[in-house]
Amino acid sequence: MDALLNRPLAALMAEAAALRDEGHGRLFSYSRKVFIPLTKLCRDVCHYCTFAGKPQRGRNPYLTPEEVVAIARAGAAAGCTEALFTLGDKPELRWPAAREALEALGYASTIDYLTAMCALVLKETGLLPHANPGVMTREEIAALREVTASQGVMLESTSARLCAPGGVHYGSPDKDPAARLEVLRLAGELHVPFTTGILIGIGETREERIEALRAIATLHAEHGHIQEVIIQNFRAKPGTKAAGAEEPDLDDLLWTIAVARILLGPAMNLQAPPNLSPGVYQRLVAAGLNDWGGVSPVTIDHVNPEAPWPEIEALAARTAKAGKVLVQRLPAYPAYVRAAGEWIAPGVAPKLRQASDAGGWAREDRWSPGEMTPPMLPAPRLAAADAVLARDVERAAGGERLEPAAIMRLFAARDADFAHVTRAADALRAAVSGETVRYVVNRNINYTNICTYRCTFCAFSKGRTHEALRGPAYDLDHGEIVRRAVEAWDRGATEVCLQGGIHPDYTGETYEAICAAIRAVLPEMHIHAFSPLEVTQGAATLGLSLTEYLARLKSAGLGTLPGTAAEILDDEIRAVICPDKVNTAEWLAVARAAHGLGLRTTATIMFGHVEGPLNWARHLLVLRDLQAETGGFTEFVPLPFVAMEAPMFLKGQARRGPTFREAMLMHSVARLALHPHIPNIQTSWVKMGPRGAAMALQAGANDLGGTLMNESISRAAGTQHGQEYPPEAMEALIRSIGRLPEQRTTLYGPVPEGRRQAAFQAPELAPVVQTAPRKREAVTG
Repeated sequence: MDALLNRPLAALMAEAAALRDEGHGRLFSYSRKVFIPLTKLCRDVCHYCTFAGKPQRGRNPYLTPEEVVAIARAGAAAGCTEALFTLGDKPELRWPAAREALEALGYASTIDYLTAMCALVLKETGLLPHANPGVMTREEIAALREVTASQGVMLESTSARLCAPGGVHYGSPDKDPAARLEVLRLAGELHVPFTTGILIGIGETREERIEALRAIATLHAEHGHIQEVIIQNFRAKPGTKAAGAEEPDLDDLLWTIAVARILLGPAMNLQAPPNLSPGVYQRLVAAGLNDWGGVSPVTIDHVNPEAPWPEIEALAARTAKAGKVLVQRLPAYPAYVRAAGEWIAPGVAPKLRQASDAGGWAREDRWSPGEMTPPMLPAPRLAAADAVLARDVERAAGGERLEPAAIMRLFAARDADFAHVTRAADALRAAVSGETVRYVVNRNINYTNICTYRCTFCAFSKGRTHEALRGPAYDLDHGEIVRRAVEAWDRGATEVCLQGGIHPDYTGETYEAICAAIRAVLPEMHIHAFSPLEVTQGAATLGLSLTEYLARLKSAGLGTLPGTAAEILDDEIRAVICPDKVNTAEWLAVARAAHGLGLRTTATIMFGHVEGPLNWARHLLVLRDLQAETGGFTEFVPLPFVAMEAPMFLKGQARRGPTFREAMLMHSVARLALHPHIPNIQTSWVKMGPRGAAMALQAGANDLGGTLMNESISRAAGTQHGQEYPPEAMEALIRSIGRLPEQRTTLYGPVPEGRRQAAFQAPELAPVVQTAPRKREAVTG
């Protein structure tokens, strides 16, 4: 203790800032909230408090449910994600008016009413409640856990002296340090993400502050539940017993922040309210903070009404002046969001996931893949990229294989770091592929939507007779498959892409017969068909090795394979989203076998659901390593998860796709991490939207994919971006960003002029016929 008490402030702050940077880098968080003062009655009489008052004739002691919801709705409209419920401690134990009001409302206690209002706000507005009701029993904490994202109680101090006559907590039974420490302990046992903190300048000594911080650290070490610690400076308020008390000066606040960081470690989230220390933000940051707490664009700080919140834009600018990037968080911090299944109640976790990005932060905008919301990216505030990140980018651009941690840093990029990654990726794109953007005129033919697998992300597949979601089950006959292929040829297509569900009656001969039927009529049409899942299933039904079966498909007319069914090539995630599907090694085995036979394949990733940057990094590296071995991948295609109709999203198990920043970074980081082995990075207009695709083409992508003609899988999931993007629209989009369009073949070769002319003179598509399900024989005819 003496070392902390006697060290110079500058040395403490330097150590604390280094620890903070180790744990949090350049990110500095805040929560956009509404402040809901459920009741201002309290049984305690803290000598510094102006929040608590006495009952007033004609005034309801509690906000009504209608008033609570109105405040929350105003917050939701202003982009808030948190509903902070603050209230006095057990007022019914002191005030008859509180007991009478609760009885009229139909509740036994204030915390019972709070629990109901948290549930109401969650249901009616989607805001995530954070409850701060003071001392609670185990049962009360457990009940609130079912309807909140987080809870909290300020420890304030462990000094029993402050509860004695003359102390600021005299006459306040709920400020007993032992009672408040017990609440912290119970919250840990119940796995509640919990906020606490100390109030400095209320008569405690610096030694007692250290004791309080150590008590918090001990409880956190046991349970891992203390998500943030607030260092709040006492403000003397007129009309209170402590109105004449001396406030802690800035150096005292800085000392306490620095000591808290040193005692609590680099990972802890350390907060000081910005409205209580205006004008000294850079000093607070330098002392080791990483969070500003809740800031409201709607409601005042009811605890400190004399201290207005800073404007969020101004807060971001001032945070940037301190060298940090302001990032919005949720009431639960990222570590708890990412482990929501462990820390968050089942009724709250879906709302939390839907409000979060892959890192566990609040989503930056309202964009989601497949929706028409225009994508937006904020202008950077910092002048330069982080030096470590810049070095990672330089290594990747030089062809070096990055380790997972470095790739994860690139995926976490924001502000100037984001700008640096996307610019570097675009410069590498220009060096590798020049100013030409290519696309292919093709048609998707999904031959059946009947599937024996039950992948939790898929809104396309159905049982044999299931008619939920988007239309009935179907199983195309050869006549309809060939008719669509011929129509595509007549409209200028050079490729048909064939994929479907894994029909229980299909065998390996089924897939061969489909290729043969198309090849017999259209020998020049390139057949791009069958993911590693279909190939694995087909080979198994015939008792053939992958190589033997792929050779048969090639003889039947197969030209290349789509690299779908990859989703995330990390079995930790596959066990969640597609546990009965091919695993990572099996997917790679099909690609390796195909490449060995001269069959090129694409590679894909489906991201934005339950996975995160570590899984993305692993996925990219296994693709890079296989490409270094075989050279068989033609392109890499990021496929943002379209959530709207996906079962795991509807069940609350997934995020609502990547944020636009994450979608852009997937293209940019792939360009860097896969260099020099995979030269083509494709963007999906179906999922990104035309504007999003254009922006991806300026962040590392060089290919716009296919015109498609019929797109069924993303449409089933809810995308609003149409089923065809014809060549004239492709070329107009490419020219709009100053690039040169070029129609290509599947294998990136030139297209005969006759094909190009046919594509630009394409007639309207005839209506498709979805052949009803039927019993198939072993050989399809």
